[in-house]
Amino acid sequence: MAAVHPALAPWVRSIVAYDVAFAGPGVHIGMPSTDLTFVLPLDEPLAVSWDGDPGSRTVGWSSVSGLHTTAAAIHHGGHQRGLQLSLTTAGARALWGVPAGAMAGQLLGLADVDPRLADLPERLAHEDSWEARLAVLEHALLDAVRRRPPPQPRPEVGRAMALLTRGVPVAAAADDVGYSRRRLTTLVHDEVGVSPKTYQRLARFSGAHARMRAAALAGELSVARVAADSGYADQAHLAREWTDFAGCSPTEWVRREFPIVQATGGQEATA
Repeated sequence: MAAVHPALAPWVRSIVAYDVAFAGPGVHIGMPSTDLTFVLPLDEPLAVSWDGDPGSRTVGWSSVSGLHTTAAAIHHGGHQRGLQLSLTTAGARALWGVPAGAMAGQLLGLADVDPRLADLPERLAHEDSWEARLAVLEHALLDAVRRRPPPQPRPEVGRAMALLTRGVPVAAAADDVGYSRRRLTTLVHDEVGVSPKTYQRLARFSGAHARMRAAALAGELSVARVAADSGYADQAHLAREWTDFAGCSPTEWVRREFPIVQATGGQEATA
């Protein structure tokens, strides 16, 4: 995990330099969330598609995806190395000059969102250390932000999205910001590309995914505990949502992503 420059903090949630070796070629699951994903592979082009839709497959030296409700299938040859960024929805306006809603459900490259950054993968490839690559990336992002006017999403939409993330019902969030539920639905969809209810589901799922991942990395995983801590009614509820968003059950996801970890704490519930 690399530090994010303070000037980029409202737009870039995290920057991860990754170097991962697998047992062999396979497919990594790119999970849906309330963030946009920006990946810059180093050793080989990134081959990614929406799970279950091979016709959506793209191959390139950069990948930018908006919010999505289907897992991404990231194909690899046994080794992956590069930089991965999580962007806030406001980051789409700051970096690319468009609301995140304009990118929802799409797999794009840098040339699609900002031709001026199309040579960034080549610039990164010329550097021989993570420190140098991160410096090149930071400079490029700061330049992209500075040459665009400050993003201007409606503040009440931002407040409503924050309330939704905390689990406030859609109708209550609409009342809080002074909109009808229908009006709020239109504004949120225009801003991020999904309805308020779907955004809320993604936010809860993102929390569950983070907890599941942390527990798996710690070597102790209880799906039932993750469900309870994430605000799901029960383990069966989490299992249904996980299958909808990830394309597999929670324990199957753990088996695929962390093959040496065993889930504990009750029988797995299925949809």
